[in-house]
Amino acid sequence: MVPLITICALFFIFGFITWANGTLIPFFKMSFSLSDGEAFLVATASYMAYFFLAIPSSWILKQTGFKNGIVLGLVVLALGGLIFIPAANSHSFGLFLTGIFVQGASLALLQTAVNPYLSIIGPIESAAKRISMAGICNKFAGMIVPFIMGTLFLKNAGEVEAKIQAATGDAKLQLLNDVLSRVNTPYIVLAVIFILFAVFVKFLHLPEIQPEEDVIDEASGQVIQHKSIFQFPHLFLGALCIFVYVAAEVMAGDIIGVYGKELGISPDISKYFTSLTLTGMLIGYVIGIITIPKYLSQQKALRICALLGILFSVIAYLSSGYTAVVFIALLGLANSLMWPAIFPWELII
Repeated sequence: MVPLITICALFFIFGFITWANGTLIPFFKMSFSLSDGEAFLVATASYMAYFFLAIPSSWILKQTGFKNGIVLGLVVLALGGLIFIPAANSHSFGLFLTGIFVQGASLALLQTAVNPYLSIIGPIESAAKRISMAGICNKFAGMIVPFIMGTLFLKNAGEVEAKIQAATGDAKLQLLNDVLSRVNTPYIVLAVIFILFAVFVKFLHLPEIQPEEDVIDEASGQVIQHKSIFQFPHLFLGALCIFVYVAAEVMAGDIIGVYGKELGISPDISKYFTSLTLTGMLIGYVIGIITIPKYLSQQKALRICALLGILFSVIAYLSSGYTAVVFIALLGLANSLMWPAIFPWELII
């Protein structure tokens, strides 16, 4: 129970930082008068870090152990947030992206360390239930982020954006100072929290995960030598499935606010749309906890979610206005049990 509670708290942290990017996208677009493509570099910088750090993370964890890897990841996460302070002082969008990349790198390490715990601390058949529990914490953090960060960063967003675009010279610099300084206090507080949690984890008793180096053939008792990822078809196909599913999740979570604005909805309203997506995911996680594995297998949950995702995407494409926004948000429900259903079987196959 203690490891489960600790992991759920870590997933809350992951969710808070990850989904804060959904608020940072319109915030930077407002502050630096960015195009949509430039603003979405926020999401790109975060997920690019996963691309570059995923495999190195496994090497780091072999050297440090999973528990110390969590501690290291939390410290790096705090440092990534502190980079926002000089970025704000220097009005540097590039430095902000650097901080986001560092945070993404730390999350890649943390998630590589934390996810296996959820699968091994109980029966594999109910792993999706435990991952759903952690997912509730993750998405609850995402639900409250737009209200916390949106209130702090995007207060009077429409009015401020108009003033920045109209201002010149020293007046514009002063406006940028006032707006960008909004990030300082929140990210200092977050850095302190992450460091304190790292100290807590360091002194907490967590079972150490021992990676299995060899695969044994049950019939012959011989070590099976694998030289290619394609010799693990379920692993390869599962990774491909996660690649596609994460694209849909990021679109539904991070981009929905800008999407609503492009449909003519006020940014003071659209800044809260990410919470709609995460509410859908939260509902899906609760359904998973109740139904898996007693009423619904992990495989059947995956099929249902995939079909719902196709249906909601088609309806969103064929509709407009608030109807389209609602069905993009409902992709959160369709996405909810994807990771819980896919990851445990990748781990054991």
